[in-house]
Amino acid sequence: MSNENQELRKAGLKVTLPRVKILQLLETTSEQHLSAEDVYKLLLEAGEDVGLATVYRVLTQFESAGLVVRHNFDGGHSVFELDRGDHHDHMVCTDTGKVIEFHNEEIEELQRQIAEEHGYELTGHSLVLYVKEKEK
Repeated sequence: MSNENQELRKAGLKVTLPRVKILQLLETTSEQHLSAEDVYKLLLEAGEDVGLATVYRVLTQFESAGLVVRHNFDGGHSVFELDRGDHHDHMVCTDTGKVIEFHNEEIEELQRQIAEEHGYELTGHSLVLYVKEKEK
């Protein structure tokens, strides 16, 4: 049984061709943050016959099952990335829309301290820095 089939079953999803194709695409593409439209275009380029509505539906199912994480960065549209279980934050270039992942333990610790100082336990967070390239 293929790895994708096992992942789908483990997530409680029935194995269907569109789900397998979309999961394979997410696992093999070099771009880690894709919109539903990006997924649809890549499937078309690969000769796969999966409709845009199906792509939206499958990505939403994947999100509910914990296979992908949806991000709503400024600019309006959602992007999806595989949930690999590792925490990281994001920078988004305001000129190009490029998404850059990063992890900084000092920032993580500071956020935990701030929550604690206010009498809370940090259970999760999302940090997005909006950046632009420096003038040369």
